[in-house]
Amino acid sequence: MRRRILIPVTAVAVLAAGCSGSPESAPSGSPSPSGTPSSTPPRPGGTPSQPPSGTPTPGTSTGKPVWTKFLRQPVDGQHVVTQQRKYLVTRGSDEAGITTVTDRASKKVVVRHAPPAGFVAQSPVVIDDRWALIEEIRSDGPNPQIRAFRYDLGTGARTDLATQRALPRISEPEIGAYDGTFAYSSTDAKKRSCLVIASLDTLAARTVTCVPDPGYIADPVVSADSVTYSTITAPQSSQRCKRLFTAPLAGGAAQPVAASKNCIQWSGATLRGATVWSEIGADDPDQYQSRAYLREAPGGAARALGSIVTDTIVACGSWIHWEVRLMTGGVESYQIQRWRPGVAKPEVIYSTPPDTAITAPTCQDDMLIVEAAHLGGGSKYTEALAVGAS
Repeated sequence: MRRRILIPVTAVAVLAAGCSGSPESAPSGSPSPSGTPSSTPPRPGGTPSQPPSGTPTPGTSTGKPVWTKFLRQPVDGQHVVTQQRKYLVTRGSDEAGITTVTDRASKKVVVRHAPPAGFVAQSPVVIDDRWALIEEIRSDGPNPQIRAFRYDLGTGARTDLATQRALPRISEPEIGAYDGTFAYSSTDAKKRSCLVIASLDTLAARTVTCVPDPGYIADPVVSADSVTYSTITAPQSSQRCKRLFTAPLAGGAAQPVAASKNCIQWSGATLRGATVWSEIGADDPDQYQSRAYLREAPGGAARALGSIVTDTIVACGSWIHWEVRLMTGGVESYQIQRWRPGVAKPEVIYSTPPDTAITAPTCQDDMLIVEAAHLGGGSKYTEALAVGAS
């Protein structure tokens, strides 16, 4: 495991702790190898970058989707990881991040995963109608380790995925998931970093591509038909280069995502040939925000989207979504925007009230899910929201 940092268990819990200081993976003198920031939204009080001239102005869909609110909790209570059609997955605010899978119909807890001392649970939880994959890491001390377990949701029995010889071991903490398909980095016998796509149900896996050491693969984002990921070459050197690629889930070679500026691509999502991606240098002092672009088809012209919250691009249903941070009259707020080919400009589908922070959106069963932390005057609480994305 290359990274010697803890990825936050729950972004909202970090925000509720005081909304001050940098997230664990923000740069501190020198960036982490991948340069990947926390999914925690930026702390209040900063000044967001202004969109460049010619940036498409976000619009509002005439058929604006209706959000459903669920699981209102104290800010130090349970937080939503995802909601599947049969199960609700939550994580506690405790340091280890105890993860609970609950049957939505019977309200019965079917899985309770408590990491042992020194380990911290990670997001996402990959889940379908029968199985759930839960990952935990130990990043401190002389023996960093990543472990992943697959739970049978019918019996509660669990299997350590390290015992499944057909499934390459996970070597980076980031997992991309779309319903029962997940993608991650593994290290092969030649010490190369490889992108693996696997099925939660069958554990069948295939290797998409590999990069030689000391380079590595990170940031996998899975959509209904593609996986978009980054390769980092020459890390910890002046020749460091981070580039994005996309590959079809059905098989076939990976293709590069043409950049606006070489070697500073961050993350992105591809769906039906269209890609939205972000770019920011690893030594940029503001890692919370990055410049985003969209391209309707491979080889097409890139369109600037302006500044977005880094690491919030996700494909869900037939749309690609992301978060934008706004500062109006000294008051901070956030938006969730979406776009798909054929739509003239991005649509705003959610705007937070003042003094409300939101987690990066996730997708499950064509439902977009986000958690909002209301941190202003009066009662402070979190609530989860979901909206259809078909």
